[in-house]
Amino acid sequence: MSNKQGSQHPSDSGLDEIARSFVEARRQGRSLPDFPGSIPDDLVTAYRVQDLAIAQWDDEVVGWKVGYIAVERRDGSGDERLLGPIFKRNLWNATGGIVDIPVFSAAGGFAAVEAEYVLQLEADAPTDKLDWTPEEAEALPARLFIGVEVASSPLATINVLGPRVVVSDFGNNNGLVLGAEITDWTKRDEPNLRAQTEIDGVVVGTGGATHLPGGLRAAYAFALSRSARRGRPLKKGELIATGNATGIHDISVGQQALIRFAGCGDISCRAVPAG
Repeated sequence: MSNKQGSQHPSDSGLDEIARSFVEARRQGRSLPDFPGSIPDDLVTAYRVQDLAIAQWDDEVVGWKVGYIAVERRDGSGDERLLGPIFKRNLWNATGGIVDIPVFSAAGGFAAVEAEYVLQLEADAPTDKLDWTPEEAEALPARLFIGVEVASSPLATINVLGPRVVVSDFGNNNGLVLGAEITDWTKRDEPNLRAQTEIDGVVVGTGGATHLPGGLRAAYAFALSRSARRGRPLKKGELIATGNATGIHDISVGQQALIRFAGCGDISCRAVPAG
């Protein structure tokens, strides 16, 4: 997929209005009853909406969430994953206590938590390399951390409507909680990286690194490739949340999530109203 290809409809002004609608809803902590315009025809166009929204959002991008696209929901690009920005003000360090995470569920939007394994680049990716294999990605040095993605959007039906809608609204991301480092991750067997998610004391999902199709390295390779093709090659220090390791778990304001990463640490979060 090239960013120079894809649908020309809706018009650029229509794309800008979609981006503006999502940005304003997020700023005001309110929901959107429907997708604000015509759903982009393909992922190329959806990323154009995302880029316009990033330009309107007064914050620095410090990383990217990766989300998996089911086979039946992919478009002509063949992309099996998607990207969404993580902003500096919505990056929190786990402290050992409970981290408040802002979600749009109180306003009628979507909210969920996802256990994540998070990579942090230790070197810039080459600006002229557009395609990465998992093996090549592993060779680009990065640290690995445990984390929790705050998956939340003003649009309650964002996941139902599919990947083009998810991409259009910041990848359905509203933050990342970063936990402890997993040392020497490239030497570890991925089946031993296990995780469990609880909400209000009830186990809602189990899994780990092998829950990610292709594993950590495949997610890393996709993030490097897609970012480069968008003209945003990844830089030293940027984060990559590699995908949900135990599932996507709905959460409401006031509920508390506890994510346990076997042998690597726990992260506790409490959902609070966004905005």
